[in-house]
Amino acid sequence: MENVQNINGDFLCDVRKIIDDARNNAVRSVDFCRVQMYWNIGKRIAEEELKGESRADYGTRLIDDLAKNIEPCYGSGFGRRQLYRALQFYRVYPIVSALRSQLNWAQYKKLISIDDAEKREYYELEAVNNAWTGRELERQVDSLLYERLLKSTDKASLLAMARKERLPENAGDVIKDPMVLEFLGLEKKPAYYETDLESALISHLQEFLMEMGNGFTFVARQKRLLIEDDEFFADLVLYNRLLRCFVVIELKTGKLSHQDLGQLQMYVNYFDRYEKTKDENPTIGILLCTNKNDTLVKITLPEDNKTIMASEYQLYLPTQEQLCKELDEAKEDLRNTIESIDNE
Repeated sequence: MENVQNINGDFLCDVRKIIDDARNNAVRSVDFCRVQMYWNIGKRIAEEELKGESRADYGTRLIDDLAKNIEPCYGSGFGRRQLYRALQFYRVYPIVSALRSQLNWAQYKKLISIDDAEKREYYELEAVNNAWTGRELERQVDSLLYERLLKSTDKASLLAMARKERLPENAGDVIKDPMVLEFLGLEKKPAYYETDLESALISHLQEFLMEMGNGFTFVARQKRLLIEDDEFFADLVLYNRLLRCFVVIELKTGKLSHQDLGQLQMYVNYFDRYEKTKDENPTIGILLCTNKNDTLVKITLPEDNKTIMASEYQLYLPTQEQLCKELDEAKEDLRNTIESIDNE
């Protein structure tokens, strides 16, 4: 054990008291007491920094000395790295009333690692709205959920939906492109059967519905559609209670074709005419494929199409660079579309 370092006695006593008080209250609310404990430690460190020397390295030395004093007594949860996080936590959430009792310390650690304030707020709100666990929040951040949704909707609308200031109005508000299905555990190989993909999705239905987005519920697998003497089978049928409509999903393990889009359009028409009620919204069709041609999709479907979508899926988590590149391309396409309309 290292020798105890010289440190302000009142400061050390304050930090010890914060830790001891939080431990005494743990029976009533373990997780939130832990959150408050780290917030109060961060606050106390920030206050001590202001009273200290003006040298640039004073804050670093202060935390190093504090860790050497309390880690031997309280364990690795109070080492140098955690104390830095506590200080960062206080700086990101400087008002204690802003803390949410539904979130635990593991979730806040993930949130404070996000520099963009609006992006952080989105994940914070969605974690509460959907009762995500720490692992689920980490997965959504690492799979770049926020960036993927920004490909089909704007930042203001995305935050408004997370704040519950508005409901989703169209498929683009909730459908991601690409979808990340790494939880299926399928090998990356040149080809596999569509039934393998379908079976894997059903086996991981909870994770799949979470990846689909808010408000989705399972309806049917291989839904039989009888049109006179011909039988057809829709791969997956979901329902979205926010959009108040059926969602028909067709799975393709290869590159999509115009025939695939035509088949999906027929399924959507069937549900609109024979399944949905008058108070429900038009059915949405999603063609989930490994490779899509956006130009082919636009040419095949009507110009005013709002119900048929093609979305790529990936069996591994995308990198930040990959998705940022795709987001930039989507923004450029939008600018070109607006300019062409203005020039008409």
